[in-house]
Amino acid sequence: MNVQSVLHTIDGISTWVGKAAAWLILLLTAVVCVEVFKRYILNAPTAWIFDANNMLYGSLFMLCGAYTLAQNAHVRGDFLYSSMRPRTQAALDIVLYVVFFLPGIAALIYAGYDYASISWRIAEHSNVTANGPPVYHFKTVIPVAGALVMLQGLAEIIRCVVCLKTGEWPSRLKDVAEIDVIEEQLAHSEYVDEESRKLAIESAAKIDEVARQRGMGGDLNT
Repeated sequence: MNVQSVLHTIDGISTWVGKAAAWLILLLTAVVCVEVFKRYILNAPTAWIFDANNMLYGSLFMLCGAYTLAQNAHVRGDFLYSSMRPRTQAALDIVLYVVFFLPGIAALIYAGYDYASISWRIAEHSNVTANGPPVYHFKTVIPVAGALVMLQGLAEIIRCVVCLKTGEWPSRLKDVAEIDVIEEQLAHSEYVDEESRKLAIESAAKIDEVARQRGMGGDLNT
């Protein structure tokens, strides 16, 4: 396997885990809707619903971290970064990864494993309520998510090394993106010819217009 294949394989793992974890949002929505019905219609609130909501959302948030990194979608102050040359970007990234990312995520994995192992050993339950739900399975997500982010971070460091050598960023597995993000990327891309850029931006604008008209139609119908 060449370097690009290794990078795409790691991207694929992060993407698969992130998309699988994304289904938790449906479960979380269903739990909240059922609890609202029970609490306000049946007057029978569930004592441990707060814990369940925290665990579902926390698992979703943590397990999607590697996927977000694989899509280069974490928040960054790119008002200066975007104007830099690829090699300068890679040099800055690799310094930040080594100085901040690797020690921070390593500490997260170490501490998370410690929390999870103790929680399993004592069969820990939530103390928010008298008969709180078990939390050891939730705490196990911490080191697992940390390991996934670490794996993806190593892939990003490899990308930086390749960019420093070649002057160009290696490709990454692409996924869905919002229309305004696509338009901005196309408008500033140096690797897309002018005609293709115009066609892509026009297509994105048409999709945006159709979506807007559908939204207006739905408002009028209501």
